[in-house]
Amino acid sequence: MAPVVLSNPLPLCVCLLLTTGFAEAGRLLVVPMDGSHWFTMRSVVEKLILRGHEVVVVMPEVSWQLGKSLNCTVKTYETSYTLEDLDREFMVFANAQWKTREKSLFSILMSSSHGIFDLFFSNCKSLFNDKKLVEYLKESSFDAVFLDPFDMCGLIVAKYFSLPSVVFTRGIFCHYLEEGAQCPVPLSYVPREILGFSDAMTFKERVRNHIFHLEEHIFCPYFFKKSLEIASEILETPVTAYDLFSHASIWLLRTDFVLDYPKPVMPNMIFIGGINCNQGKPLPKVSDLSFSTIIWLWILEKILYGTVILYICQMLSFSLV
Repeated sequence: MAPVVLSNPLPLCVCLLLTTGFAEAGRLLVVPMDGSHWFTMRSVVEKLILRGHEVVVVMPEVSWQLGKSLNCTVKTYETSYTLEDLDREFMVFANAQWKTREKSLFSILMSSSHGIFDLFFSNCKSLFNDKKLVEYLKESSFDAVFLDPFDMCGLIVAKYFSLPSVVFTRGIFCHYLEEGAQCPVPLSYVPREILGFSDAMTFKERVRNHIFHLEEHIFCPYFFKKSLEIASEILETPVTAYDLFSHASIWLLRTDFVLDYPKPVMPNMIFIGGINCNQGKPLPKVSDLSFSTIIWLWILEKILYGTVILYICQMLSFSLV
């Protein structure tokens, strides 16, 4: 019998890299996303540092939360905007969401200004304009890229340097998760998340689900147009979203399959739902009660219970009279 040969050992290498006790410490390049995306990702990065991995975080100079008190190598690059620009565009986007009540992909994409997203998408161009930083990343010989896929910059970096990528996300806007992971999602049984349908859809809801999926294919390329133009410029070849998302080696999904819609999943899609929660504080210790104390509490409960019952009976008899 011929020996079995692994055609693609990269996912296995990444799993070994992130598993304690099975592999030596490796070099990990982290390309995060600013804002709330960073809160959960930061906790994972800190654990990787404690386990002895050499971590390098690449981030823009202007950000809300990135890189605060990280005990690792942090590389920054200049941006084309200021913190005031970031705050202003975010408020425009946030205010637009309050005005949008329709559950239509077209209304969601068109009602909000693209200003905040254009700023996020422009980060990758700024990163690759920093030639010293690009040369440093090329010479560092990283083992993998740990990334948030929202602005696609981590995916672009992984593809540019031909590195395996570990995608860390709650979900992917539009249909790129299923297509990138080559995961079947039958539209008659798996509803699109924005619609809010259950997995037991009526015929009318199934038709609406198919129409919404068609809207995704029409409008999502427009939403990510700037990011894909930057990717094509950096990689020096026409690039689609499928080209970037299909390059991912491991999908770490911050959700739980028991809380999500029933649907097929691929072997490289790993559910880590509990990681969205903050580490809980230990419960306060309760002192042991003596037997006599328990007896007195029981008697007090009976007295109070009897008083309440008597009061209710008196009220009822008074109302009957």
